[in-house]
Amino acid sequence: MTTDTLEKPQAAALSFDQIQAFLYAEARALDDRQWETWLTFYHPDCPFWMPAWDDDDELTQDPQAEISLIWYGDKSGIEDRVFRIQTDRSSATSLPEPRTNHNIANIEVVSQGAGEVKIRFNWQTLSYRYGATDQHWGTSFYTIDTTGPKPLIRDKKVVLKNDHIHHVVDVYHI
Repeated sequence: MTTDTLEKPQAAALSFDQIQAFLYAEARALDDRQWETWLTFYHPDCPFWMPAWDDDDELTQDPQAEISLIWYGDKSGIEDRVFRIQTDRSSATSLPEPRTNHNIANIEVVSQGAGEVKIRFNWQTLSYRYGATDQHWGTSFYTIDTTGPKPLIRDKKVVLKNDHIHHVVDVYHI
């Protein structure tokens, strides 16, 4: 056995069924408000970005220099958001938390290799709060790291297609 074999993590190829099950399990954790489980889907270095639409109906390109609807540079930002949701330490937290139902469709494997899978999919989320139902929909782009014992989201970009909304959009809406 060479040192190259010892140093490089073994990358697993994911089947389409495994990718689909992974996405469904992440969505279920959100719908069931299983925050600690939801966090286990993310790599420590994972940025979570939802760009905004600019005045020319183009998405912003740089979360560091332009407006974003959501931007967390790594998992610690996501963990902080979950902490605030769980402890009611945010004026943006919806209380009571809405009941959500995530629906995923059009899952496409964009590329696979070198320890990662790039996917895109469409989604729609229905949320119910105070006797009213809201809907959000869009397209998500994930890079999934397959080098560890379980797949982890290494990069997440969410494009919200109906961005003219009347209240705060949170991580559980998308």
